[in-house]
Amino acid sequence: MKLLFYVSKLYSLPVVQPLVKEATGQKASIALFVSTKVRKKLPGSLSKFEVFTELKDAIAFNPDFVLCPGNFVDFRLPGIKVELFHGIGIEKPSHYKIRHFFDLYLTSGPVVTTRFKEMERKYKYFRTFETGWAKIDHILNYDTTDIRKRFNLKQDKTVILYAPTHSSSMESSKDILPAIETIMKPEEIWFCKPHEFMDRDILKNLSRKTGNQFRLITDFDITPYLHLADVMLSDTSSVIYEFMALDKPLVTYRTLSRRDKGINIQSTAELRDALNRSLSRPDEFSPQRHRHLTEVNPRLDRSISKGIIDLLSSIDSTQPMGKGRKPLNLFRKIQILYHSHFRKGYLR
Repeated sequence: MKLLFYVSKLYSLPVVQPLVKEATGQKASIALFVSTKVRKKLPGSLSKFEVFTELKDAIAFNPDFVLCPGNFVDFRLPGIKVELFHGIGIEKPSHYKIRHFFDLYLTSGPVVTTRFKEMERKYKYFRTFETGWAKIDHILNYDTTDIRKRFNLKQDKTVILYAPTHSSSMESSKDILPAIETIMKPEEIWFCKPHEFMDRDILKNLSRKTGNQFRLITDFDITPYLHLADVMLSDTSSVIYEFMALDKPLVTYRTLSRRDKGINIQSTAELRDALNRSLSRPDEFSPQRHRHLTEVNPRLDRSISKGIIDLLSSIDSTQPMGKGRKPLNLFRKIQILYHSHFRKGYLR
């Protein structure tokens, strides 16, 4: 079985890593087709495989399956196109958008599977399998040995992780960032995972005022910070469900759904009290977190990647996935061609 991992964004690498490890153990032939940005920061565990940045080389590899943790994949590649998803963004309409590139959708849990099964019946050319989201394996298997020492954090420091969404209709940073300075305690270290649209002037100003207490995360992988954090502050970001897999307390700001995942506040005036309550009663919302995960991503057995590779091994990649035909999809194919010819090294 020949597997080609199609990775255009750095933050998608943790989705791929556990799958590559599992596929290696099952003696699959592995290669990666990546953007130049990803190529420059590829971890050693992945760079030992064949790595392509040119389409012709990826085509010549002739994969049975092209596995993509993103919304787009080049239609010119041979093989069954597999959507792995880059997050568990179940509240976002874009999570359910069919772009007519993929033959297989591997969903995280029942709430997502139900929607894709409905669309499978409608379009008839693709299949849906509920496997769980592969990055959960990466999170649960992450080596936390001496993790505080690695990040120069004393044991008596409380760690708060602020991880807002990048979606403009759901983002919280304009309200939350100015409030952090006023509520921060001396014994706290705050980590912030900024999104690309976050106001950089506010971030720089806050960093100057608070010094080492407010640290910006520049790593592409948020996983170590999920383990470091005693509590997470967010809004409607999909990273919430990654944090919930660790069963830790959560404070959300005007979240749009599943409001009982933790303490959901409507105003920054409620923030300090909500954090204090979460830190003093970390298990308060644990039953609700477990209940939501049974719908969103019930598999927490660290073997999602094994299930995915086993599934692909059972599929005849020479046969179509459904009885229908993919739409012509001309506009999106032109987008792929444009990026391929005029934005070299950039994968759509």
